[in-house]
Amino acid sequence: MKYRVLLLALLVPALVMFGCQKSEPAPVAKAFTVGLVTDVGGIDDKSFNQGTWEGVVKFAADYGLVKDKDVKYLQSSAEQDYVPNLSTFADEKLDIIIAPGFLFESAMREVALKYTEQKFLIIDMVVTTADGAMIPNIANAVFAEHEGSFLVGVAAGLKAKADGKNTLGFIGGVKFALIEKFQAGFEQGVKAVFPEAKILVDYADSFIDAAKGQALAQKQYNAGAYIIFHAAGATGNGMIKEAKERQEKGQVVWGIGVDKDQYADGVFGTAGKSAVLTSMMKRVDVAAYDVAKAAKDGTFPGGQVLMFNLKNKGVGIPNENPNLSADIVAKVNEYAAKIGSGEIVVSEIPAQ
Repeated sequence: MKYRVLLLALLVPALVMFGCQKSEPAPVAKAFTVGLVTDVGGIDDKSFNQGTWEGVVKFAADYGLVKDKDVKYLQSSAEQDYVPNLSTFADEKLDIIIAPGFLFESAMREVALKYTEQKFLIIDMVVTTADGAMIPNIANAVFAEHEGSFLVGVAAGLKAKADGKNTLGFIGGVKFALIEKFQAGFEQGVKAVFPEAKILVDYADSFIDAAKGQALAQKQYNAGAYIIFHAAGATGNGMIKEAKERQEKGQVVWGIGVDKDQYADGVFGTAGKSAVLTSMMKRVDVAAYDVAKAAKDGTFPGGQVLMFNLKNKGVGIPNENPNLSADIVAKVNEYAAKIGSGEIVVSEIPAQ
């Protein structure tokens, strides 16, 4: 009995002391963070920036990240904003920073070489040091725009031919080699199915001037263009606006969107029809998603060039094309298979 009393006397203080000890909280895992810096077109350009941001938003949704906290963006009003905006996110030590567009080349080089531990993704450009060496903390996503543009050229050529029209148009933003790839592919796709067609070409010298895009579209439609393909960012929204306005007045003309599916941007009237025939999709959303995921998984492809083409479905037309007949879509898919297999090689050089 005395033994039991003694044992209790010893145990009770020990139990009291153990119960009073505070357990340490489990460490909270840091959320993965993504930042997007837009070019001057803005986040809602209905094209390049918006498509990239959509990829980031999908990544956030799939991995439980909080929008405007774990994933966020900064808009650039001018090229002078690129370095400060990239640097702002780098100072915040985000897990990956994404810049959509070749206009970021020099800014990305400057900031990446300063913040060597920061991971970056640039879309539409390969950024190297001054002596041509790859930069290990930059992943470079590029696209075979000429291949996807070939497909919408096929669609435009077949549609025009079927409807008894022989003039088409192309409107580019700024005349760089990158934008000329769109023109080159479009011309070759049209000529593959409609050699007699005439193709009008104009450049707006801007990616953000919708009024200039509409004026050029007016010029081309007035000159007989039946379908116009744009590769002009927000400037091309003016072309779509012109096509919509003409369709509302009873004139049947078409526009072809770029970078993302722009069908919804061409909707007009109460019937919900669209003036957008189809779109040449650059899967910038897929590039943003895939590289963000790789960074999260510890397999960030720094110092590498990632090619998105027809073979890996990095470019193409939308899955749904309400304004294209089934036989035109079938022919487009036939050409896509030939380009993807290497049977057809599309030149990057325009004919005019």
